[in-house]
Amino acid sequence: MEPKKGGVVSKLLENVYVPKMFRVRQIFPRPVIKPEEIPEAVRRELYKEKFADKIKPGMNIAVTAGSRGIANVAIITKAITDFITTKGAKPFVVPAMGSHGGATAEGQIEVLNGYGITEEYLGCPIKSSMEVKMIGYTEEGQEVFIDKNAAEADGIVISCRIKPHNAFRGKYESGIMKMMAVGLGKQVGAEHVHSQGMNNIGKNIPLIGNVIIKNAPILFAIPCIENAFDETCKIVGVNKDEIAEEEPKLLQEAFANMPNIIVGECDVLVVDEIGKNYSGTGVDPNITGTFSTKYASGGVKVQRTAMLSLSEESHGNGLGIGLASAITKRIFDKLDLEKMYPNCITSTVLESARIPCVVSSDKEVIQICIRTCVNIDKDNVRIVRIPNSLHIEHIMLSEAYYEEVKNYPNLVIESEPEYLEFDEEGNIF
Repeated sequence: MEPKKGGVVSKLLENVYVPKMFRVRQIFPRPVIKPEEIPEAVRRELYKEKFADKIKPGMNIAVTAGSRGIANVAIITKAITDFITTKGAKPFVVPAMGSHGGATAEGQIEVLNGYGITEEYLGCPIKSSMEVKMIGYTEEGQEVFIDKNAAEADGIVISCRIKPHNAFRGKYESGIMKMMAVGLGKQVGAEHVHSQGMNNIGKNIPLIGNVIIKNAPILFAIPCIENAFDETCKIVGVNKDEIAEEEPKLLQEAFANMPNIIVGECDVLVVDEIGKNYSGTGVDPNITGTFSTKYASGGVKVQRTAMLSLSEESHGNGLGIGLASAITKRIFDKLDLEKMYPNCITSTVLESARIPCVVSSDKEVIQICIRTCVNIDKDNVRIVRIPNSLHIEHIMLSEAYYEEVKNYPNLVIESEPEYLEFDEEGNIF
C-alpha cells in the first residue's frame, strides 16, 4: 500500500512545525586543478621516465574506470588513454566496479557512459565483461580473480580516486588497492573481499591487492584526490612497487581535504538528493554520519535523516535509503531492486538497502523526522539541509542556529531566516 496524501499519516503530521531556514556558506581550503589543466597534469606525471618507459609500442594496455562519481573522470581517463596512444600502444578501458551496474557487462557500460566515458569520446575501445581469470592465491589460500580482459593485456594502468571509505577504516580504503581487489575483481572478486564481513575488509584488500601487484601485469597507478568542493586537486603517478607504501600517505591527504558540516550536530539532517554518483551508499557517511556498519565513524551527529530524491545518474540504484529515517514516495517509485540488491548481497551489508518510512512529500518527510525526534525543543528544532553529500559549500540551517553561527569564522550567513516554500503537493519549490 502506497503512502496517501491526506491519509492518517498526513493528519498525524500536518501540525508539526517546520522552522524557518537560512542559507550559509561553509569556507574550506580550495586547492584545485581546473578541468582544462587536467590533461597536462596527467601528461606531466606520465612523461616521468619510470612511467613512460613501461609503455612500449604495440602493447595492449587496460585502463580502469570505476563507478564512483569522480570529478572529471572522463577527462582524466581520456588523458591517460591519449598518452598511451602517443607512445604507440593500444589502450582500452575496463569497467572496474565489482558488482556495480547490476553486476552485468551492459549495466557497467551504462554506468561509464553516464559519466561521459564512451568509446566515441575516448577514441579507444571499452571492453566490458563480467568474466574473470584466476591469477593466484593469498597467503591464506584464497583464490584471487581479476577482469579477464585486463589479466590478458600486456599492461594495466590503475586510474582511481583515493578517498576515505564509508564503511570501514584501514591503511587502504577507497583507492588503488581497493580498485584492484574489488573493482577489477568484478562480482567474484568483490564477493571474496567482502565475504568475511566489513570487520575484515581492511585486512583483505591489501592481502588480495598485493597478489594482484605480484601476478597481474600492473604497470602503475595514477590516482586523484579531491578537495572539499568535489574538484580534482591532485593527480599523481604511483609506480607498481610504490603502491603499498605510498597509498596510505595519499589517504591521509584525502582525509585532510574532506569537507564537513561545521556546526557538528543537528536534530534532523535533510538531504535533497542521494545517489551512487555521490557515494557508494547514496550519501557519504563521512559527511552525514549515517554509517551502515560499526567499523567506521565520523560526520555530523544526527538523530533523524530525511532523504528527498534520487539522482538520475543512479539508474534506480537507491542504495543508502536504509540509512535514512524516512524517504519520499518520489524516491521509492524510482527504486530498481535489481540494481540495488546485487551490490549489498556482494558486500554482505544489507542495512543500506532496507526500506525506511515512506511518506508522500518533502514536507512530510521533514515533519515525520521532527515529530519522532526525542529530547529536543520542538519549537527550536535544529535542522541542517544539504543538496547532497558532495556539495556542501552552500547549505541551509534552521533558525535555532542563527545567533550561534555568527561565532563560527568559517561560516558566512547568506540570507535571513524564511519558511521553506512548498507546492500544493507538499514538495519544496
